[in-house]
Amino acid sequence: MILRPASRAELPAVLALLADEEKVVDPASITVTAAYERAFAEIESDPRNEMLVFVDGDDVVVGCLQATYIPGLGRGGAERALIEAVRIRADRRGGGLGRELMARAVERARARGCGLVQLTSDKRRTEAHRFYASLGFARSHDGFKLTLSSA
Repeated sequence: MILRPASRAELPAVLALLADEEKVVDPASITVTAAYERAFAEIESDPRNEMLVFVDGDDVVVGCLQATYIPGLGRGGAERALIEAVRIRADRRGGGLGRELMARAVERARARGCGLVQLTSDKRRTEAHRFYASLGFARSHDGFKLTLSSA
C-alpha cells in the first residue's frame, strides 16, 4: 500500500469515498463541480494541507484523508496536525487498512515535527470513535461547529 498526495485525476475516487461510507461508489458516477476543483487546487497548492490517498498494488484508491498542519503557540510552538475526511473503501474494511492509514498519517506528522495529532468525527459515527480510541486517540475536548450559509 502506498500513501501519497492525491492527484487531480484521483479527485473522483476521493469524492466517491466521501460520498457514502456504507457502500462502494463508482468514481465514474461522481460529478466534479467547480467548487470541488477549486478546493482541490487550493489544498494542492498549500504546503500546510495534504489530501492523501492510500493506493493498492493495482493503483486503486482504497482510502483517503486530509491532513492540515496548523502552527500554534501552544506546545512550545510546535505545529499540530488536524486529520479529517478519513475513509477506507467499504469493501476493503476490516483488514487493518484503516489502522495502517492512520499510523502512516501520524508518522508523517511526527516527521514534520508536529507535537500533536487531532481529529474530529461526527457524533453519529460511533464505530469510528471506537476505532480512533483503539489507536490511542483520547476524547480530550468537546468540539463546536457553526455552519455558515453561503450567500
